[in-house]
Amino acid sequence: MIEQIQGLPPGTLGFRASGQVTAADYERVLVPDIEAAFALNRKLRLLYHVGPDFTGFDPGAMWDDVMLGFRHFSGWERVALVTDVGWLRIAATAMGFAVPAEFRLFSNAELVLAIDWIREPKPATEEENK
Repeated sequence: MIEQIQGLPPGTLGFRASGQVTAADYERVLVPDIEAAFALNRKLRLLYHVGPDFTGFDPGAMWDDVMLGFRHFSGWERVALVTDVGWLRIAATAMGFAVPAEFRLFSNAELVLAIDWIREPKPATEEENK
């Protein structure tokens, strides 16, 4: 199951995965929310929490995740993945360099830290400071 995390600032989406995540979960919750947010914003921030009660992704859900990522590949400003799932942590560490956004990996115990990081204002560039 996927549910939206409420209370994040505008331009930031948060999702929590628990139990078995299916393609229907992606199509019902994640895809419509992300598509609607990209219709209003050029860049988005994403907090994705794969909690302790997560049991796995169905193959269709994994495919939807990959396709959604490719469709909005350069649209992410900042991405936080919060999980203790070993294979997800290894995959995120191995592939994090390929994400064209600020990417950080957090453990479940660091969820509040991840939320604080995803909320941080974007640092001003040198041009903005002139």
